Amino acid sequence: MSASREPLPRAFYERDAVRLARALLGRTLVHETREGTVAARIVEVEAYRGPADRAAHSYGGRRTPRNEVMWGPAGHAYVYFVYGMHWCLNAVAAKPGAPEAVLFRAAEPLEGKDLARRRRGRDVSDEGLLRGPANLCRALGVGRAQNGADLTSGGLVILAGDEVPPRCIRASPRIGVDYAGDDALMPWRFFVADSPAVSGRRRG
Repeated sequence: MSASREPLPRAFYERDAVRLARALLGRTLVHETREGTVAARIVEVEAYRGPADRAAHSYGGRRTPRNEVMWGPAGHAYVYFVYGMHWCLNAVAAKPGAPEAVLFRAAEPLEGKDLARRRRGRDVSDEGLLRGPANLCRALGVGRAQNGADLTSGGLVILAGDEVPPRCIRASPRIGVDYAGDDALMPWRFFVADSPAVSGRRRG
């Protein structure tokens, strides 16, 4: 478990998504529910830079009921549904009116492994429990109800903990955004180099 049980403050999130993404690595993501608590160390993230980023939901200034949370204060959860079957969890970055966010792609389980396995519905290794955005949400019990949740207080929070030294961070293009043209080449996927839980390619 993280050395600190204090959630990260709002000011921590009030920076552009690229800077926030790197800073979130190594922090502890915690979701407390009636079933129990699952906590995990964040090891892989992707940054989405808002209206100028063709891979972002807010590209071109698009504002819809689905992405409304992105337009509000930083430090809130942006949870969306993809492929008609999966939830994805993001942290809203920057200032209100600047719709940027960081997608959580993978984490290493620290607490609540048995509960995470039950939610996954299969016997999977520790490093595979929260590998991939959809599996991360499933293991944590994150879905529509958590959209807009305040990550600085409440049941879904990110603890201060220890950040990852720059020498241990790798960067690469984001995964699955080929439709974004040149923006698909931006090195805005960040991951902990030696983590076995990382979901995608490890070259950076």
